[in-house]
Amino acid sequence: MFFEYPHLLWLLLLVAVVIAIYIFRELKGLKPYLIVSSITPWQYKGGYVKRVLRHIPFVLRVIALTAIVFAIARPRSATDFERVDTEGIDIVLAMDVSTSMLARDFKPDRIGAAKDIAIRFISERPSDRIGIVVFAGESYTQSPLTTDRATLINLMKEIECGIIEDGTAIGNGLATAVARLKDSQAKSRVVILLTDGVNNSGEISPAMAAEIAKTYGVRVYTIGVGAEGTAPYPVMTPYGVDIQDVEVQIDEALLEDIALETDGKYFRATDNSKLLEIYGEINKMERSKTIVDSFPIYKELFMYFGLVALLAFAVEMLLRAFVVKQIPD
Repeated sequence: MFFEYPHLLWLLLLVAVVIAIYIFRELKGLKPYLIVSSITPWQYKGGYVKRVLRHIPFVLRVIALTAIVFAIARPRSATDFERVDTEGIDIVLAMDVSTSMLARDFKPDRIGAAKDIAIRFISERPSDRIGIVVFAGESYTQSPLTTDRATLINLMKEIECGIIEDGTAIGNGLATAVARLKDSQAKSRVVILLTDGVNNSGEISPAMAAEIAKTYGVRVYTIGVGAEGTAPYPVMTPYGVDIQDVEVQIDEALLEDIALETDGKYFRATDNSKLLEIYGEINKMERSKTIVDSFPIYKELFMYFGLVALLAFAVEMLLRAFVVKQIPD
């Protein structure tokens, strides 16, 4: 405990003066008196107790005055706390939504697995701003950078294949993701680009998009999704949906070049568990910066001294009224 205004404690000298005056009056007999013909009525057992009790109101008044002085000096206590701030990372998830993402080498299919694992990734990054870009034959922003996890997850769930022109415009998807990050003030800016095909459409080449990302200091992690060899793919026939094995074509050299150009890393996911492992590895590599700051938390204590003063005055008044009655001066 400490006092915010310790110089006010000098007022305790006034309390000391009051005590000194009281003691002087007691010792010198300077107190009111009453002349009576006999003191016989007052000579009974217990008189000593009354003589002691008559000092109690004064003691209570001294306690009250002392507590008031302590209260106006503003007593406080301080406890050190640690505040943990996090310096987040801005991340854009660029996801391929071409119809080839309906292949069922993942469970339930590539797009479903990618969405489920991305949602888990979003949930594990509470300090980061995250955005979503989807691309097929063209690209668009599904969600700008935000810390609103509920909205991000809902928007991720709404992603479907076939909502835009089919194709695989890797360059457009990457360029759109970089556009969402170019004005970011975050210390680390990251794109996680997931695709299962070969660039075959779009106005921006993947190499140009990678160069743009490098210019803005955006690191790109690329993920190729698809089993080795062939994968079961639903094909519409006159008799309904038929599952046929289709050759998996992923331009791994291109994805490796994009990652290398931007100081990122390329990953290959062949099933759900591998894709989950990849997101976990990226999660570990891109850690938010933690800043720990200690600061005091103050607690005001004057109210306790005020309560002591109030109680002391109240008890004093009760004693003077019912127990130790004074002869008026």
